[in-house]
Amino acid sequence: MKLTFSKGTLTTIKADSIIVLTFSDEKLLKETAQKLDKVLNGQVSTIISAGDFKGKEKEIAVLYPSNSNLKAKRIILVGIGERDKINLEKIRRSVAVASKKAQSLKSETIAIEFPDYSLLKDKINETLDYIAQAIAEGSVLALYKFDKYLTDEERKNRKVKEVILFVEKDSKEIKEGVRVADIVCSAVYFARDLANAPANEIYPETLAKAAVNSGKKYGFKVKVLGKPEIEKLGMGGLLGVNSGSAKPPRFIIMEYNGNPRSKERYVIVGKGITFDSGGISLKPAQGMDEMKMDMSGAAAVIATMEAVARLELPVNLVGLVPATENMPGGSAYKPGDILKTYSGKTIEVDNTDAEGRIILADALGYAQKYNPTAIIDLATLTGACVVALGYFATGMFGNDEKLMEEIKKAGEKTYERVWQLPTWEEYDQLIKSDVADVKNTGGRWAGAITAAKFLEKFVGNYPWVHLDIAGTAMLDKEYDYQPKGGSGVGVRLLVEFFRNKAQKK
Repeated sequence: MKLTFSKGTLTTIKADSIIVLTFSDEKLLKETAQKLDKVLNGQVSTIISAGDFKGKEKEIAVLYPSNSNLKAKRIILVGIGERDKINLEKIRRSVAVASKKAQSLKSETIAIEFPDYSLLKDKINETLDYIAQAIAEGSVLALYKFDKYLTDEERKNRKVKEVILFVEKDSKEIKEGVRVADIVCSAVYFARDLANAPANEIYPETLAKAAVNSGKKYGFKVKVLGKPEIEKLGMGGLLGVNSGSAKPPRFIIMEYNGNPRSKERYVIVGKGITFDSGGISLKPAQGMDEMKMDMSGAAAVIATMEAVARLELPVNLVGLVPATENMPGGSAYKPGDILKTYSGKTIEVDNTDAEGRIILADALGYAQKYNPTAIIDLATLTGACVVALGYFATGMFGNDEKLMEEIKKAGEKTYERVWQLPTWEEYDQLIKSDVADVKNTGGRWAGAITAAKFLEKFVGNYPWVHLDIAGTAMLDKEYDYQPKGGSGVGVRLLVEFFRNKAQKK
């Protein structure tokens, strides 16, 4: 799908559907009606007078031109609510709903009119480029569909081929917002595709190949370690989890040096369990198919590396992905086993279904070799986090308040919101082991917290944040611009975080 910027007006833009945003305020709604009535022969005033359209958030009206010089087949009018309550997320959601409506009407080209900035600038404290980015994201992300394996053309539907954001006067800022949105949305699509792909398509070897191909295409280094190299490094956690699988593990190392003069270097780590059966501690059959998405953290990290490189941000970034399946084979690791990790610390295996933290222990230990400015890990780690926060917030844990505040700020702006949970020392006793340095589960209570406390033991003294994306990465139903299944969460959040870092250089 192409995402482009164009200079034009309602009467000059050629598209199957034109989306026009309007406020619900009576005066502003009337002004919108007067503008559109000129090309729609009074249709808008008619539906407003009849009470059929009030401009409420995500409210839609589809209008068809008759005897006008409009080059579009239809105009989709979408409400964004009251002007005093407007924010970026309301714009994203409304554009998303309108875009999906256009898609359902088999539109191949969608054009979106950029709203009057004078009505937004005193309510949304954002620049033109970022508002343009939000509009474009709302549309493009809403149009995603994982239909690779569908052969029925009717089910696949006709796809939107182009989304155009247009404005009457040329604007470098809006054009830049569209450029950034194009890169970010492409990265989110990449992460969604990786997460949604079945486990017989994406497994450690093919996940690594996806990273290698992205690096070659967009200019960041990728090194992939196979089982012999992993054994040589002493990554007993990754090897232990992998021991029941017929498919060997991979350890993916990605490096982007966008600011060689800087000594700052950030490390992002993604959990890469390409399928999680639970191992010997087998999961229930119901819902196990969703465990193909247990590598969503890895997908987000690989896609973030791609986006940061394409945006040419002046930051130095390392991405680490330990990748394996967790299977109950004859040689599988067992409850009661003790594993020695890369750092030398030992883990008592209490439950083989708490495997994500075990492979992350090796990756977090390895991250320290870079003397990182900060470490951020993303993992679909615990069902307990879903119980606590549902599908609308990512659980955030860490040892550095400033770092967490910066991530929270990026989360609020992108609406990939995070919520901080405690990592008090009292929770340490829950994962204390009698026979090893740490135990991989802490019992029934505070499961998301004890998982984070486990990870904390492998990060050393470096600033660190753990993001538990179990709820936000794997969605049980479709939302406005998020599909059912893999959401690609974490990509927009991290890109925004690193863009903020880049602006401070």
